[in-house]
Amino acid sequence: MATERFDLDELWQLYSSGKQTCVQLSGRFGCSSNTIQRKIDKVVVERRKEFSGVAVVVMDTTCFGRKFGVMVFKNSLDGVVLYKQYVRYETNALYLSGIAEIRRRGIYIQAIVRDGRQGLFQLFGDIPMQMCQFHRIQIVLRYLTRKPKTQAAIELKKVTLKLTKQTREEFVNTLNDWHLRWLNYLNERSRSPSTGKTFYTHKRLRSAYLSLKKHLPYLFVFQDYKELMIPNTTNALDGQFSDLKNKLGNHNGLSKQRKMKFIDGFFKA
Repeated sequence: MATERFDLDELWQLYSSGKQTCVQLSGRFGCSSNTIQRKIDKVVVERRKEFSGVAVVVMDTTCFGRKFGVMVFKNSLDGVVLYKQYVRYETNALYLSGIAEIRRRGIYIQAIVRDGRQGLFQLFGDIPMQMCQFHRIQIVLRYLTRKPKTQAAIELKKVTLKLTKQTREEFVNTLNDWHLRWLNYLNERSRSPSTGKTFYTHKRLRSAYLSLKKHLPYLFVFQDYKELMIPNTTNALDGQFSDLKNKLGNHNGLSKQRKMKFIDGFFKA
């Protein structure tokens, strides 16, 4: 195909979704990879302009190295990305500004799903907030480690892994049963030989338990508002992040501007 007859839409589709590199495309179209890159640079990425009037917002951030990430707000009701912004750091203020922008566009937010970031759940007034159960499990397992050695930690890991499989009442009962069984063990204290001060012997185990206990009010919100169809995890967005990084992985060495253009086209937001 002669270079002057390039179909830019087709070229962009092959490059962004077909996982074809500039070198591979140059062989396909019979030109240099630099020519392919120049053509790709000319592509104007279209962004979605029309949105549903009601949303359950799933929001999260993924990073590409240090000080460069993208914060994404997705409507779980129709799978459309409502808004995204490039960020150096993930902050509560940026999530707040993103929600404000979605509201400014006239979209009614009936619920929000988020990971376990501290402080977010007090920022959005009366909007129901669901904490991602999967993220909470991951946080607890970091305290316990993947292969806990004590019986108490082994049992708490089993309790934690039931989080996505039980109702609130079932999970609370299971967690309370564990707590009663291991209460004395949790409260054991040791004394520092250098200072004489005492401290909890099983600090990480206590932190794992308290992480679950403290966040219980946010872990089963989806059950309280069944009519809103709130997901209990951010998995739909996490899956998109994985897909994006897999596709970007085919184009190593992109400049930041070209990487941003690729992300713009991926989310169309």
